[in-house]
Amino acid sequence: QVQVVASGGGSVQAGGSLRLSCAASGVTGCPYDMSWYRQAPGKERESVSLRYSVGVTSYADSVKGRFTISRDNAKNTVYLQMDRLKPDDTAMYYCKISPWCSQCYWGQGTQVTVST
Repeated sequence: QVQVVASGGGSVQAGGSLRLSCAASGVTGCPYDMSWYRQAPGKERESVSLRYSVGVTSYADSVKGRFTISRDNAKNTVYLQMDRLKPDDTAMYYCKISPWCSQCYWGQGTQVTVST
């Protein structure tokens, strides 16, 4: 059974930092990509950052230079280091894993709130 567990959200003031973690388990048989999305109230879910299993990373323009995605393959965990946070970063953050050989799986979401 595949499980995706996200953690690390919280409340910070603008300019602060948070690090999100997402641990995946139960995915066997093929590589998988890991990514972060976010959804603010009243808005659609948007892609924040993606870390392909081959090592390539990508970022939304709004977070480039402030967020860093990394992955610990030994722990099947992806991290999102978020620095210089802005109030516009306030959202529920979701982790998604995308196995190359099966459906995608979403984590439960972790709330990030940035105050002025």
